[in-house]
Amino acid sequence: MLCRFLIADVRSAGQHAAMMITPAVIAQLPLADIGSVVFYKRDEITTDLICCDVEVAGRVSSFNEEAKGWDDLIAHLSALPGFRADWYEAVASSAFAASETVAFDRR
Repeated sequence: MLCRFLIADVRSAGQHAAMMITPAVIAQLPLADIGSVVFYKRDEITTDLICCDVEVAGRVSSFNEEAKGWDDLIAHLSALPGFRADWYEAVASSAFAASETVAFDRR
């Protein structure tokens, strides 16, 4: 059974909380231990939010494109062998559809 966790740092910025993907967060995702990476869109009423679930040792960590450090996370994940380079096109192609895309699966 997979457990889902949000491991990105959450910092309060006034009334709004901001998710940050820091080097410490990325260090919790060693490439050798990543089992899968899945991208998908979440319907936010008027827009779509691109999200990413990273599975490490049966735990799923969730991130989204609005998090500071998203580009660093993507650069880290892109170093996985066989990582699907066209994941963004596959996810973004259909508006308001989940478009779940497996970018990496170690199995």
